[in-house]
This record gives sequence, C-alpha cells and structure tokens, in this order.
Amino acid sequence: MAEHYDIAVIGGGKAGKTLAMDMAQSGRKTILIERSMIGGSCINVACIPSKTMFRSAKLAQLMREAEMFGLNAVPVNPSMEKIRARKRSIVDAMRNANLAKFQESGLTLLMGEAQFVGQKELSVKTDKRIEKLSADKIFINTGTRPLIPNIPGLNECQPLTSESIMELDRLPEHLLVYGSGYIGIEFAQMFRRFGSKVTVISRSSQILNQEDTDISNEILEILKAEGIEFRLSTEIKGAKRINPNKIEFDLRSQGGNQKISGTDILIAVGRVPNTERLNLNAAGIQTNERGFIKVNEKLETTIRGIWALGDVNGGPQFTHVSLDDYRVVSANLRGGSRTVRDRLIPYTVFIDPELGRVGLTERDALKAGHDILVAKLPFAAIAGARTRGETKGMMKAIIDNRNSKILGVSVLGAEGGELMAVAQMAIKAGMPYTALRDAIWAHPTMAEGFNQLFAPEAIQDISEEMEAVAAR
Repeated sequence: MAEHYDIAVIGGGKAGKTLAMDMAQSGRKTILIERSMIGGSCINVACIPSKTMFRSAKLAQLMREAEMFGLNAVPVNPSMEKIRARKRSIVDAMRNANLAKFQESGLTLLMGEAQFVGQKELSVKTDKRIEKLSADKIFINTGTRPLIPNIPGLNECQPLTSESIMELDRLPEHLLVYGSGYIGIEFAQMFRRFGSKVTVISRSSQILNQEDTDISNEILEILKAEGIEFRLSTEIKGAKRINPNKIEFDLRSQGGNQKISGTDILIAVGRVPNTERLNLNAAGIQTNERGFIKVNEKLETTIRGIWALGDVNGGPQFTHVSLDDYRVVSANLRGGSRTVRDRLIPYTVFIDPELGRVGLTERDALKAGHDILVAKLPFAAIAGARTRGETKGMMKAIIDNRNSKILGVSVLGAEGGELMAVAQMAIKAGMPYTALRDAIWAHPTMAEGFNQLFAPEAIQDISEEMEAVAAR
C-alpha cells in the first residue's frame, strides 16, 4: 500500500530542503525525495564549489601582481588536483551538515527519482525498489541543468558544463567558452587566471546582455586586459575532433564563416528545467513552452495543492530566490497571504571585480517610462579602492527624478556585491538617494563611494535621451 504523508517535497534544493525540515519540525508527516544530491545543486555543483574555486583563481592573480604591492612576485603554478580537492572537501562538509539537519528535523529522506502517477500520488524509483506514496500537499523543487545545444559533432568533442568543468584534474591548454552570460564569464576569467588560454564565443553582440551597455563594456575591457579573447555576434554551426588534444568548430558571424580550434569547450548557453521525467501530465500540471512549471503569484501550480519552487518554476535562477520561495509558501501554509509580486531581487556576478546589481537598469527604467537621473562614479575615485590597489570598475545608480528615490544600482568593483546590499536596503526603506549621499561612512572604506556617487557633479540629467526613446 502507498504510504500517505502530509507533505511531500520532490527535490532537495534550497527551497525544498528548507521547507521539508520546517514542516517536519512543525509536526507534519513529511517526506523529502532527492534523486542524487544531498543539499541540492547550490552546494554540490553550483554556487559553493564554483566560488570556492574562484577564490583560488583570485589568489593566483594576486600572486602575479605582488610587485605592485612592493612584494617579490613568485611563480604561479596552480594544481587542479589540489584545487579540486579543496573544493570537494568544502562541498562534502556542507553536504554532511545538511544530512545531519535532515535527521534532526524528523523528516523522511528517500533517495530516488519521483514521478507522478496521479494528482497527489507519486512513484519513486530507488536503487532497490519502487515505492508508492501519496500526500496532501506536494512541492516540486527539481531545479535545472545545463543546456547542451544541438550542434553537429559537438558530442564527440566531449563538451564541458558548469558542473563537469569543476571536476577536471588538469588545466585546459585552450578553453573555448560558448556563452557570455554570468556562468560563462565567471569560468572564463577563472580558467584564464589558472593559466589557460581562453576564448569566449557568443551569439550576442554584448556580454552579460541583461546589463546596461556601459557596465557590460567596462567588464569586457577588464577581461580583455587579462588576455581573454572574444568572438561576439558569432554562432557555432558545427564541431569535430581533430585529434585527442584538438577540437575544431565552424563559426558563423556577420563577417562570414570562420574556424576556431582549442583543446576543450565549455557550454554555457543556458539551463533547462528538470521536469521531463516527472510525468507531470499524470497530475495535470502545466508547463510553458520551455518546460518550466507554470505557477501563480503564490507559487501554486495549475493543480490546487501542488506548488513549484526555485528554478523549476521559471523565475530568476538564484539560490536566494529559491529561499524566498520557501518563505512565501511557508507563510501561506500558516495562514498568511504572501506573493512573489514586486520582489526586489539582487544578485552578484562573481567575477573580479564583482558586479552587484539590484533594481532597474537604465535601459529598463527608460523602457518603463520613468523620469530618471543617472549617477556614475569610476571606482578609481574611491580612496579605499586606491589603498587596496583595486581601482577597476564603476558605480552606477538610477534615480527617480520625481521623488529622489533609488530605482536601481550597479556596482562593478571590489566588494561589489556587499556595496550593492547597502543600496538595496535604501531602496527597500524608500530612502532618497540623498540619505546615502549625506551619510557619514568610515574612512577609508569602499562605502565612502556613495558620498561621491550621489554628489551633484556625478548625476546626469538624461531627459533628452528619454525624449528620444519616447519618440521611437
């Protein structure tokens, strides 16, 4: 007979595992079904391992730059085996910590692959058997995986993904990166600093195309200065392996057809939802054209009593968004009425220097019809950045000209994510930009940059540009 639960959670990512522990601790009979990764993708194959490795890459770069700090430079010879070992040890520790919390909470953990066999009924295939179960409420948190495009010959080139590249025990001689979004750019800089030759190929004419052009171009120049090559507005049309140490790709761009060769390729052109093996039709759960589960503002699917949390529902693919998804459904299960409407979602791109962003870009603000002012400041103008020798980048803020409130901030610079959080708090509090301009910040810190960013001489009135946009 199928065992019945109050709560069934499919997938142990940030939202799923947190909800399952919460529900179990509150006395509800709860089961968490996880296919393979205790703790979810963030701690196993995404945020934690990649940022752990990026720290090694940053230290390698600092070692190369020792002379500028009055120190004798030393040879940099990264060991991918040791870097991987450190990454694995941190991941293992976090995975074990998650498992211990599961056990303490009282939830039932079932390792296996779940699929729907009815609206509130599941079949779970484990290593030893198939188990049937039912639940009053079901939460889907199965996440996403790297998209591998259908390019002739690509499979024989053994393409790397954001997951498999972190398991290499060798350094690619020439790494080709297909894709110029956050993942592609982070790994491009990481492996360039480890010592690989790196070429980024992108179908887009702009890297990080969700950012304003001036921010994107600043990042492009920083990465070019480190020796990363770029082929923008370029598409890979075919691939083949020449020999065990060489792969070749047919490229198409506005300039015509070209070829490029390398030793390895990282595919970073997007992610797809893990939904196709859930048998969602058996429950009547609808997806969009890309396979993401359709949800309402309370994250409930098209079937009452079944929710989808985290990346699988098509929202912003960040762990902190998944955590907030948990907060929304947890509050509502306790009688609240929270929604995901108008969430202020920050993020950080972990390149060096970091890009922290929250709120509207200049481009989005203009499209939305806001009357805006734009404030800009080069990082080199900040005293703290000079003392640290980290002067690359810029700060940018979008201000509502009608009420002086901050609509959005981009901070490209050392500790960019941390500085962005300061502006985020100001936005959430509804404070005018003058509150940051007139605050007393400790000297010499990066936060002093807000005094300068919002000074009158740094603020531009772009009303003429707005009129031109409106005319178009």
